[in-house]
Amino acid sequence: MIPNGYLIFEDETFLDSTVAKMNALRKSGQFCDVRLQVCGHELMAHRAVLACCSPYLFEIFNSDLEPHGVSHVTFEDLDPEAVEILLNYAYTAQLKADKELVKEVYSAAKKLKMERVKQVICGDYLLSKMDSQSAISFRNFASCMGDGRVLAKIDAYIQEHLLEVSEQEDFLKLPRLKLEVMLEDNLSLPSNGKLYSKVLNWVQRCLWENGDKLDRLMEEVQTLYYSADHKLLDGALVIEGHGVFGVSAEEDHNQFVQKNPPRENSNTPRPQSTSSSGSTSPSPSNTPKSCRREWKYIASEKTTNNTYLCLAVLDGLLCVIFLHSRGSPQGSPSATPCLMKSLSFEAQPEESEEQPLTAMHYARSGLGTAALHGRLVAAGGYNREECLRTVECYDPRDHRWSFSAPMRTPRARFQMAVLMGQLYVMGGSNGQSDELSCGETYDPHTDTWAQVPELRTNRCNAGVCGLDNKLFVVGGSDPCGQKGLKNCDSFDPVTKTWKNCAPLNIRRHQAAVCELDGFMYAIGGAESWNCLNTVERYNPANNTWTLIGPMNVARRGAGVAVYDGKLFVVGGFDGSHALRCVEAFDPSRNEWRMLGSMTVARSNAGVAVLGDVICAVGGFDGNNFLNTLEVYRPETDEWSDCAKALCFTA
Repeated sequence: MIPNGYLIFEDETFLDSTVAKMNALRKSGQFCDVRLQVCGHELMAHRAVLACCSPYLFEIFNSDLEPHGVSHVTFEDLDPEAVEILLNYAYTAQLKADKELVKEVYSAAKKLKMERVKQVICGDYLLSKMDSQSAISFRNFASCMGDGRVLAKIDAYIQEHLLEVSEQEDFLKLPRLKLEVMLEDNLSLPSNGKLYSKVLNWVQRCLWENGDKLDRLMEEVQTLYYSADHKLLDGALVIEGHGVFGVSAEEDHNQFVQKNPPRENSNTPRPQSTSSSGSTSPSPSNTPKSCRREWKYIASEKTTNNTYLCLAVLDGLLCVIFLHSRGSPQGSPSATPCLMKSLSFEAQPEESEEQPLTAMHYARSGLGTAALHGRLVAAGGYNREECLRTVECYDPRDHRWSFSAPMRTPRARFQMAVLMGQLYVMGGSNGQSDELSCGETYDPHTDTWAQVPELRTNRCNAGVCGLDNKLFVVGGSDPCGQKGLKNCDSFDPVTKTWKNCAPLNIRRHQAAVCELDGFMYAIGGAESWNCLNTVERYNPANNTWTLIGPMNVARRGAGVAVYDGKLFVVGGFDGSHALRCVEAFDPSRNEWRMLGSMTVARSNAGVAVLGDVICAVGGFDGNNFLNTLEVYRPETDEWSDCAKALCFTA
């Protein structure tokens, strides 16, 4: 068209063709007038293009300090591959990044002030991929980047899914503050939000007015007192100063100490006070008010009648707060709280056909379990509050749990194996640091644990199995806990040496591993975020892994047991929910068959065979950490939590 004598034409292909040619010129170094030095890598580009896309570079190029133009810009804290991705975007308006690189692209975009790439492209992508397993790591990243928009959306997700998030590895490794609040008779705590605003205020007073340090507060259970005028006070000060509840200060203190819930162990490693970026926090008492870091209540849940769970940021440190409320020290012993069903010292009900199987003393998820000398052994694990080192043994003849010698190291997310009459545990997590490389072995004759030579790499969520008088450690998590490993190692208890074996075909962490008929099986697990239904079998004769028939249900954190020549895979997590379902593998037919489901869902539970039954103990049901036991009778294809189901083993 030529309206009013003007020639107007739009070439729809010109722009695409031009930017493609400009990008080709950049990659070949033609007409380039700036060099980006990124961690030793040199990237060529054109200043005019970069100045249009990056306000940060525009400021540098336009600086009065460089009147003759800038020939190079150096970055020592960016990923070269991420910067190359942003250069391609600057020239073509197309951004293509592997999912493992998105965080690096986000960081580079933040540095270059490319806000649309940072927030709309990378930020929204990360939010779309977030689930309960990744929420904590995503929040730490967003906090480090100072992205309030993404942080707000992550916190909203955590508020909706706190109990699911609280079962994940990243959550269980967070520092924790444990509080016990005394209440006057007929007084109740306020709603969660108001309650934790008072807790945050109390911690601030401890740090800023009393000169305490946050890591010191986390070393042991802190005693608080909720007064009739709705103030949260230091319990020790109240007792020493006033002798509350009508008794003397000394009497009140003695009663209070007696009613403190017993702790699993007092040697839990002391948490370091670090900011979300990993730097050590300065002493809060010496920090000016204008420089104080973030204090924020994020989410909380009332998990039992007197137990609260909270995720909060205290002086820039993301941590977990556990709070237990209880009545006056003059109250009856029955008022003493039971931690998440962790303590089961109450008298058992009278014998009856419907008497439930006796529960463990401690709730445990990610525990090690095995059958030894006719008894069920349950060791370690998490109970949402701490990583355990205690070991309990269940004797089916008298339906009792008794304690054996505790492990040398608190650990969870590990498996236990029986080898040459002894128990072996390897790796796992101690709940305070990265994965463990240490292992130990238990001698039932001396009731002692002894150290085993360490793994060559730290390993959490690995499978452990005895085969051909050797201990095998299969798969596990990488140091960041986000990828499965293919590693397979064997330990010779005679020579006390480790040897590398053929790697798995597929990366796996939280796989179920066991031995059957001279072969070792690695079942399910997760490759990174996605749960697997694939199964592979190891032949020690030729040191090879072979894929066999897949399960019906993809799952990680399942338990496995061998009975009557078949594999029984129990519970686990499918990526969204803890599972009740059970399936069995018949190697003669290379097929899986669904069986009767458990009475409750259990992920990361312990599974073992006692006599003619399969036992499932502990685990996580999606809301609570469990201390309960149930058994499966193959002849009836039924699960039961009643004591009569184990009577025939006596």
